[in-house]
Amino acid sequence: MTGNDVRRPLSLQEQVLEIGTRLKKRPSETMVESAFTAELNHQAHLFEAAGLVDIAHTLIAIELGTVPKSEGQQLLAQLLALQGRPPSFEMTPDRGDIYTNREAWLAERTEAVGWLGAGRARREATTTAFILVLRHSLVEFIETLIRLATTIVNRAEQHALSIMPDYTYLQAAQPTSFGHYLLGFAYPLLRDLERLEAFLARLNLSPMGCGSTNGSRLLQGRQALADLLGFNGLVAHARDAMWQADLFIEAASILTACSINLSRLAEDLQVYSSQEFALVELDDCHARASKIMPQKKNPFALTHIRGVANKMIGVTASVTASARTPSGQPDNRLLIYGELPDAMQTVNNAAALMKEVLENIRFNADRGKALVTSGWVMSSDLAEVLVKECELDFRTAHQLVAKLASRYHGQSIMELDHKTLMQTAEQLFGHSLTLTEQQLKSALDVNLAIQARTESGGTALESMNNMINDCRRKLANHHEINQFRTLYFVSKQQSILERAMKEIGGQ
Repeated sequence: MTGNDVRRPLSLQEQVLEIGTRLKKRPSETMVESAFTAELNHQAHLFEAAGLVDIAHTLIAIELGTVPKSEGQQLLAQLLALQGRPPSFEMTPDRGDIYTNREAWLAERTEAVGWLGAGRARREATTTAFILVLRHSLVEFIETLIRLATTIVNRAEQHALSIMPDYTYLQAAQPTSFGHYLLGFAYPLLRDLERLEAFLARLNLSPMGCGSTNGSRLLQGRQALADLLGFNGLVAHARDAMWQADLFIEAASILTACSINLSRLAEDLQVYSSQEFALVELDDCHARASKIMPQKKNPFALTHIRGVANKMIGVTASVTASARTPSGQPDNRLLIYGELPDAMQTVNNAAALMKEVLENIRFNADRGKALVTSGWVMSSDLAEVLVKECELDFRTAHQLVAKLASRYHGQSIMELDHKTLMQTAEQLFGHSLTLTEQQLKSALDVNLAIQARTESGGTALESMNNMINDCRRKLANHHEINQFRTLYFVSKQQSILERAMKEIGGQ
């Protein structure tokens, strides 16, 4: 640069981008339009959290004497003004990322902005803000899953006696109830909640005060910062605090597992809502009409939920690929600052939508009974009764019922009479069975079959009630913990702002 260039006052953009010191040129237009714009778009939602981080950093820096009290109070006053996102603040890519955009606004109002980065990298500020945003989103997501699981449990209880076939390979398999079927999706949600709780415990550790990678000569007050922002503790190693990658892979993986659980239920219900099955019908508010086929009522809400699972598989691959870099590489987080919170919101919305669908879905009880009694769904029950009453081993009983099902294909097992059963047994085994007509009738009684499955996890009412009570107890515990956590985080946010106001004396 020429002497005249050196003496020329630096523009605000040049100041926050450190032009005129190590760098001699402004970023090119292409650099701004591509890299800076993409980066800022992924960080825009971090604004409020970034403000809390800056305020907390300044408060502790004043307390420790890292920042002079007078300058620190001036900086705090402007940080509080910025926290309200005044109309005068506008993020533009030519000023860089969210940190330097905020810095530029502050620089227009106070020279104390020079103390904002005392002993810390901007990556520390951005990373901490990102974790605060994820933490908030996780708490909301946990509550959404609790509500969804509670709806599933309630509907399962309502339909504990609503008979339908269970399906494997999309073939009618054994008798069940719609309630028992639905309750099978509550347990994956409980596991999702357990995974989220464990993940949140690992996430809610403070990276603040780590300098760039190995601490700072300027006192940072790591534990005080952690306490102020509501963290459970510290990321122990300063370099690890700055460059963690595995946590975000874990977050994406949990979201993917949850979205796939939702997708499995959605796809089942989409099949069950078809004309061929006609077991369930979605409420009109969760359907979409066809523009060309007047008769169609498309279960669009379920299609959307399935699509979310597809998206999450891609997001997980993207987050994993981004994280697969050498340590100390900033590109492992540039995209996921935006992608991961967006993905969490997308899955959260899908779970909320599924809750609505299940609250309003209608089960066709007559159709359920008809499907059970119109085919050979009771075959396993008949084979098991033959084992119990006729002292046959299961393979022999299985062979007999399979022979009957093959011979009388197209007819219902309910049409099977005692004489035909005896004759078929004599043809296969050379002797008749000791099964009475009343025992055959009981074997083919659907309601008795449902209540005969008495062991843990079965369809009998006592078993169902035990599972329902178990689910409700666990969900109540999750809800209580999450409510306390929500209030705690809100109180921490309020206390930061109140403490900052007190520090500046109401300026």
